[in-house]
Amino acid sequence: MPIAMSPPTPSPPPRILFLGDRIKYEPKIYERLRSQFDIVQPSKDQLQRPAFLQHLEDGSWGDFQAIMRPSWHTGGEMGKWDEELINLLPHGVKVYASAGAGYDWVDTKCLAKHGIIYCNGAGASTEAVGDMALHHIISVFRAMSWSARAARSLDPKQFHTAHHEIPAIARNPRHHTLGIVGLGQIGFAVAKKAYAACGMKIIYHDIDQKSPEQENEVDAQFFDNVDDMLRVTDCLLLATPSTFDGGPFLTSRILSLLPPGARFVNVARGSLVDEDALASALESGHLAAAALDVHADEPHVNERLANMQNVLLTCHTGGGVVETRTGFERLAMENVERVLTGREPYTPVNKHLIQRKGGMVNGNDGGSNDNDDELTGTPSP
Repeated sequence: MPIAMSPPTPSPPPRILFLGDRIKYEPKIYERLRSQFDIVQPSKDQLQRPAFLQHLEDGSWGDFQAIMRPSWHTGGEMGKWDEELINLLPHGVKVYASAGAGYDWVDTKCLAKHGIIYCNGAGASTEAVGDMALHHIISVFRAMSWSARAARSLDPKQFHTAHHEIPAIARNPRHHTLGIVGLGQIGFAVAKKAYAACGMKIIYHDIDQKSPEQENEVDAQFFDNVDDMLRVTDCLLLATPSTFDGGPFLTSRILSLLPPGARFVNVARGSLVDEDALASALESGHLAAAALDVHADEPHVNERLANMQNVLLTCHTGGGVVETRTGFERLAMENVERVLTGREPYTPVNKHLIQRKGGMVNGNDGGSNDNDDELTGTPSP
């Protein structure tokens, strides 16, 4: 009599470590993930660094294959993702997908050494940051910070002073030259807005020249040498995530190359700017105005800059809209879903650094990503 064979035990679904608060904007995508994967969500107390490291070391969350952080404002309580933390991850982790376009808080090279693809939220904040940058550009030409300060002072004397003196220094942006460092997604979005809305001339510096089709869309001129670009720039915009060595880009030397009366806008990273050098250039009159949405020591703001009426300061809210948060959630979940089902992620950052194994990287081919501004960089001056 034949021996009855019991059916094979089905393999457990891949596990996702979900960091941060629950999904708020894209519940349908989350339900789709729940139908395919086992999702483990640590408590807030477990996300504090000492507890988080201990739970990883103990294997409390099992052998998860993916890490997902859909919200920028939560899920990062453990701090920097450095070698100490990354070395404790299970060997089977394939992908870490997080909200946020920047990734200076995570060692993407170390992740790559472990075969882990890091995906950011590039593209989700492009429209919002582009709009904020345009607002800042108009502000530095039209002395909007001074005008707003005077109005909110409730002081008639300040109001009249601003009303009478601003017209003598304000300029229209039209026909002025916008020099952009980093023409990635955000840089190009700003270029299109400034070109179409304000009639500005667009010049740029990047590690690679863009296609003729992209340049022609905004009549942009490429400068391989950033010093040459600075010398003919009326308003300098930083839209690059970092310098190659992690140091500031805007230094006293860089500032000295700008024409007298130039303006400056930063919507990229606070660490790119030597804020005391910037303050000195403004105090001397070499720069006419500046606008910063990001700061070197957030949430602390440079006191010298804060006391200047020709400086607009905002609270790193360039990408701060509901549409950005929705996009962050969608990208984090869909990037994880795609990698775990053997497809290409939408926004890989470090895939080109991962060693191929049999021509594949974590089940995907190992081409590099070239469609987000986070690959844009610039050498430190």
